[in-house]
Amino acid sequence: MSPSGDLPETQPVPAADEAAARGRFGRRQPLALAGALVLLVALGAGIFLLGRSSAPPPLDRADAARIASSAVKKGLDDLAAKPTASATAYQQILPSLVEIETERSTSEGELSGLGAGVIVNKGGTILTALHVVSGARRVRVSFIDGTKSAATVTSTDPANDIAVLQPERTPQTIVPAVLGAAGQVGEEAYAVGHPLGYVGSLTSGVISGLDRTITVKGGKKLHGLIQFDAAVNPGNSGGPLLDRGGQVIGIVTALANPSRDGYFIGLGFAVPIGTAGGAANAPSK
Repeated sequence: MSPSGDLPETQPVPAADEAAARGRFGRRQPLALAGALVLLVALGAGIFLLGRSSAPPPLDRADAARIASSAVKKGLDDLAAKPTASATAYQQILPSLVEIETERSTSEGELSGLGAGVIVNKGGTILTALHVVSGARRVRVSFIDGTKSAATVTSTDPANDIAVLQPERTPQTIVPAVLGAAGQVGEEAYAVGHPLGYVGSLTSGVISGLDRTITVKGGKKLHGLIQFDAAVNPGNSGGPLLDRGGQVIGIVTALANPSRDGYFIGLGFAVPIGTAGGAANAPSK
């Protein structure tokens, strides 16, 4: 202690120790940071070069043409494998399609007839053309699963040539048709029935006209009909007219033939399902 009793003076850090301190924290820290920066730059350059070396070479015209050709071929193959609209429509209506056989007593003896119909509700009710069953003493229906049954006419709509049948026996699985509405002239249309005894036949065409009026046997006029050009012949009567989605848009009722031979020459007619379905209280679009 000093003679005065004051605290000893604080001694400054010697110059040599100050320089050493700067060497530990002043010089070495910038050098370490510089080294780390160099390392990061080197790593980045390596990654960049690696990325450039792994990138595929640019396509030449021949390669591009081959790839385009392969893509087009795949697209065409996929399109060819997809079912056509007519095939899809047919598969949808087939479980609902009905074959109708009739027997009539005439002055010429017993006459048999053939027509078509379509199931329109879960109870198995069948919609058909009235002239298919009119005057028949016996009506028998056959379903797609092979079930056969006698059927009774439960109601009729003579003004629109529509009849409703109820079979005594229904298929184990009843598949009602999906009902739709006629679209525009020019849209696709498919007629399904049993023309000339060829059971379960489909023909394709387009809607040729709407709201047509025709005169049928006995001078009666039918109004508001769909005109179409899908081929129909005896055995198609009462069968469904479909749109491309397989929905029933009409019930085939007549064909036009100026020669009176009774065979198709290009003009068929169907009662719109909105009109026909009313006789069976069937839901319509």
